[in-house]
Amino acid sequence: MDEHQGRLTFTVIAAVTFLTGLVLSARPGFAAEALPKLGTDLAATSVSGLSSGAFMAVQIEVAHSRDMVGAGIVAGGPYACAESQASRLVPFWPSAVLQNAQQALNQCMQTSEGTPDAKALAKRAEELAQDGKIDPLSGLGDDNVYLFSGNEDQTVTRPVVQAAESFYKEVGVPPGDLTLVEKEGGHAFITEQGGAACGLSAAPYVSDCDYDQAKAILAWIYGPLAEASAEPAGRFILFDQQPFSEPGDGFADEGVVYVPPSCAEQTGCRVHIALHGCQQSREAVGDTFIKESGYAEIADQNRLVILFPQAKAITGINPQGCWDWWGYTGLDYLGKDAPQIAAIWAMVEQLAATP
Repeated sequence: MDEHQGRLTFTVIAAVTFLTGLVLSARPGFAAEALPKLGTDLAATSVSGLSSGAFMAVQIEVAHSRDMVGAGIVAGGPYACAESQASRLVPFWPSAVLQNAQQALNQCMQTSEGTPDAKALAKRAEELAQDGKIDPLSGLGDDNVYLFSGNEDQTVTRPVVQAAESFYKEVGVPPGDLTLVEKEGGHAFITEQGGAACGLSAAPYVSDCDYDQAKAILAWIYGPLAEASAEPAGRFILFDQQPFSEPGDGFADEGVVYVPPSCAEQTGCRVHIALHGCQQSREAVGDTFIKESGYAEIADQNRLVILFPQAKAITGINPQGCWDWWGYTGLDYLGKDAPQIAAIWAMVEQLAATP
C-alpha cells in the first residue's frame, strides 16, 4: 500500500538479477487439508480484492467472464493497466517487466504519466478475447461491478479507480450495473467494526469506517442478502495450495476457504473469491483480512463459500506478497492460462466438483 507498492520499481529491478533457479520448497510437516469438493455453482462465481488483489480480481473476472457474475474492486484500476507498449514490442521478460512496473507506478497507482486509457485497454481486452486467451467480452454484459475509492487513499488514486469504471462501460457493463463508491477511507478494506482506525493506510489494511464493505460488495453482486450471523458458524479450512500451482507462481503453501454449514451439507452454493492486497496475506498479518473483513458472517446465511487464496512474498522478485498484475510470473499474466489466474480458477473448479 503506501510502503509496499511504492517500492514496486525496486522490487522489479531486484527481480532482474533473480531470473534463474527460483525454487519454492514445501515446508516440512505440511499438514493442511485438501480443498474440498462441494458441488458449488461454477456459473455463479464472483471475485473481489484490495489493491493488487483488486487488479487481480479484474483480471480474473475479465478472463472468465462466462462464469463470473460480478466483481468488487477496492482501490484498483482497469484490466491490463500495467501492460506497457514497450513490453509488447519487445517481450523480453527482464526489460519488459521493468517497463510494466514503471507504468504500474506512474499510471495505475499515481497518475504522473497520465491516467489509464480506458478505450485503449478495452481494445486490448478485445484483442485477447479474439485470440481466445480470455472469454468473449460479451460475458461481462450481465455482471454487477462494485468499485471503491477512499477519500484518504493516496496509494491508488481516485482517477485510476474512475478509469476502471470507464473500462467496464467500454466493454459493455451497463451503467446501472456499475457503482463507484467514494467515501471516507484510506488504502484498506473497510469494515463496520474491527481493524485499524478509519483513514489509515497501514497494516493490516483493514479499517473501521462504520461501513460493511463485504456486505456492500456481495449485495451489489448478488442482490438482497439475509442478515449476517453474529459469529461465523462454519469452518475456516486451511487447505493445500500446492496442487494448483507450480513453484515460482507466487503462491503460499496454504490458502483458506470458509465453508458455511449449509454449504457443507448441500450442493449448489456460490463461490466468492476474496483476494488480499500486498502485505496483507496470512504470512504478513495473520488471519486479520480473512476473519475481520466480514465475509464469513455474510456467507453463513446466504449460501456463499468464500475462497481466500494466498500469495507468497518472494525475496528479490515479490517481497511484498502482491498478486501479479504487472508480469512478475511471466508476460502471459492476463489470460486464462496465466499462472495465478489458472491456479485460482482450478481452486474454484475443485470447489464445484461433485462431492
